[in-house]
Amino acid sequence: MSNDIIHKTAEKVAALRDHFIHHERFELLEARFAMLVAKRLSDLDAGRSSEAHGLALSGPSGTGKSAAMHHLLAGVGQQLSTTRHWDAPIISLRVPSPATLKFVGYTLLRALGYQISSERQAWYIWDLVRHHLKERQVLFVHLDEAQDLASRGTKHELNAVASMLKTLMTDPDWPVGIILSGTPELEDILNHDPQLARRMQTVHFNSLSPVAHGNDVLDLVENYCKRAGLPPAPGIVEPAHGERLIHAAANQFGLVIELTLAAIEQAFLNGARQLASRDFARAYHLRTACDDSFNPFIIPDFYRVDARQVFSREKR
Repeated sequence: MSNDIIHKTAEKVAALRDHFIHHERFELLEARFAMLVAKRLSDLDAGRSSEAHGLALSGPSGTGKSAAMHHLLAGVGQQLSTTRHWDAPIISLRVPSPATLKFVGYTLLRALGYQISSERQAWYIWDLVRHHLKERQVLFVHLDEAQDLASRGTKHELNAVASMLKTLMTDPDWPVGIILSGTPELEDILNHDPQLARRMQTVHFNSLSPVAHGNDVLDLVENYCKRAGLPPAPGIVEPAHGERLIHAAANQFGLVIELTLAAIEQAFLNGARQLASRDFARAYHLRTACDDSFNPFIIPDFYRVDARQVFSREKR
């Protein structure tokens, strides 16, 4: 295999990876956030300093939360920057480790472009955070992997996290909307404090179901095939393949996309003229190093395979 083929394949797959496919769950998330933005802008235009509200997106790992949130915030942030001439209307960051309130505040200050010694006390850091949020006219702060804010789950920790989030949303000088995304453990933070929960709209991304989402997954595969200029083989658009793909992805939306892109990559590398089941089988093998007898795209009784396991092979 020539370096030229490898290079061209990498370019094509990178372009496909950069493409975001809209889906029903994203449309709900987009509509909820659009209303939050509209209300915040309405308050600003009217000179009101009403408390801000937020949005929380939860779901198991691999359900596509981070990709959906990144696409959503990037689009809205660009629109606000262009129409309102704001520098950074939305600040987005992943909750750092260790996820202490002090370190989160320190990381948020750095995202705001302000450097400070980490030796400062937490109250001082968060006072600076609120000051710079106002100075930069930040409308929303997004915290990804937000469940880590209360990783120990103690009552004291939950109280401190809830208090910090409420303080930002109710700041009389410059209220800021809070956007949280994370695994279902995030829900514990909201359920711990009813005052915080009532200020948040919530969206949940479930794991995929072969019955409920089979056709959606097939549409996704066809969409990627069209953009790749690689027609799907007849069996690829059949419901049976959709079930296999969902199971091979451990019912995770994000992994469905990863396997589909990896299959397209294999087709490109092998000079195929269409995307076939063998390409998905190769992609699954590369991800898991499993024997063919544990490959959901090869065996008839694929539901017996635990798709969360790697290196699966027959005992000899």
